Amino acid sequence: MRPIEEEVQQRLLALQDLPYRAFSCKLIPTADPDNIIGVRMPRLRHLAREYTGNARGASFLGILPHRYHEENLLHSLLIEPVPVYESALQAVETFLPYIDNWAVCDLTAPVVFASNRHDLLENIQAWLDSDKTYTIRFGIGMLLRHYLDDAFHTDILETVASIHSDEYYVNMMIAWFFATALAKQYAAALPYILDRRLAPWTHNKTIQKALESRRVSAAGKERLRLLKGLAHA
Repeated sequence: MRPIEEEVQQRLLALQDLPYRAFSCKLIPTADPDNIIGVRMPRLRHLAREYTGNARGASFLGILPHRYHEENLLHSLLIEPVPVYESALQAVETFLPYIDNWAVCDLTAPVVFASNRHDLLENIQAWLDSDKTYTIRFGIGMLLRHYLDDAFHTDILETVASIHSDEYYVNMMIAWFFATALAKQYAAALPYILDRRLAPWTHNKTIQKALESRRVSAAGKERLRLLKGLAHA
């Protein structure tokens, strides 16, 4: 074990919160409970600030795979502020094969991607073409995060609607994507629900999430209620 790895593990173990560990184990059923320490996110973020932008943090990012779930969360937090697009992209590409649950996947979000959306699209397509569950989920998450506002184009909806998977964590992210699209780009997203372009489970989950959203109008929700649970052609 490298010194930085031992140091980080000891610091994480010192921050352990056993009730939170029990909660995390239930929240992330695909993770090995033996690898979950139980550290609350504010404490992880505080620790990440200590390692950001220095040699110790860079050394930790060079160690993969990690043993503990919280090491992976810390890894994500250290990637987040990387200021150079190419460096952040390389860090993500290196890390993606080791992501094994939704919590780490959804936390991984370099800030610099927001100002490099044109270049990012090419990489997103490669992630969507992957056969790895959390790489695909990450790609969808990047489309949700960066392309449903001022960078929106209807092609983004078609890209996600064309993804077919038997994986729960991929389909859940597709549902989140379209629920968010209904909140932000209702007129453009609604035809995908009207025409039942999504798989039945994903279709219904999308509507459920949209009905829970405060950003979808009452009239929009009423129309969606009529479309929930109807048989697909």
